[in-house]
Amino acid sequence: MRTSLRLFAPLLFALAATSHAQQTLPLWPNGNPEPSKITGPETDPTTDANRIVSGKLTIRVTNVSKPTLTVYSPLPANNTGAAALVFPGGSYIRLSWNLEGTEVCDWLNSLGMTCVLVKYRVPEDGHYPENVEDLEDAQQAMRLTRAHASEWHIDPNRIGAIGFSAGAHLAAVLSTHPDFQGKNIPASTIGARPNFQMILYPGWLSGPGGKVNPSLEPTPQLPPTFLVQAEDDYTAHVENSLIYFQALKDAKIPAELHLFTSGGHGFGLRPTDRPISQWPALAETWLHTIHILGPPGPLVRP
Repeated sequence: MRTSLRLFAPLLFALAATSHAQQTLPLWPNGNPEPSKITGPETDPTTDANRIVSGKLTIRVTNVSKPTLTVYSPLPANNTGAAALVFPGGSYIRLSWNLEGTEVCDWLNSLGMTCVLVKYRVPEDGHYPENVEDLEDAQQAMRLTRAHASEWHIDPNRIGAIGFSAGAHLAAVLSTHPDFQGKNIPASTIGARPNFQMILYPGWLSGPGGKVNPSLEPTPQLPPTFLVQAEDDYTAHVENSLIYFQALKDAKIPAELHLFTSGGHGFGLRPTDRPISQWPALAETWLHTIHILGPPGPLVRP
């Protein structure tokens, strides 16, 4: 059984990467802003020890030297015009491609939202501010999405960023530094700031002394924020969400925080018997509340 799973992993990755995808675009068709340090083809580093999560196969990808975005559109009759860039996690070493990527796109499509799945460069030596390559990829993905908004039937003023783990850190970096100007990138008139952000079990948001990471100090321009984490997350400790939420509150940024007793790390949207699996329903309500999906419906009391 182990052998067959290993043999079929590349096929499974290919299927997950293309299922329901409308199109894939390179982020840098003329070459990356920085010379790539990555050698070898993209691979799935998943091992037999971590292949199954919540009873399902998990597919990851690493050695991403040619970053892309892939567009997953809802059925035309259900399209609300809202959209989100999705940044899978993986410690900036790999990307959790289906658990925190394609499965998130399926969920967004069910809400009538377009999903733009971002395959950013990994592995990377560090992250923002020491390394700016992933921020550059995130900015470029947002600008390309806005540039194609009419073609993809997207409202350019209702495009958010959703990130998981390291991808949650990247979403927060993008929201905080949308105007960062890379040395080898021409200036653009298209804004890269998300209209909302959803931060799921984030890492690297807390800094010394119980304060927010200095590189992520909230600005008044930050968008409405939705945070989810488990108290027993021993990979990215819950203090990341607590400290970031307090910093958002101090900066008067609309924010909603959901903490759960159990859930661990890397749960994605896969259902479990734990209350934390209810977070997608909470997020959907929040998207209505901030008018990304329109106003919420009337409260029905028993």
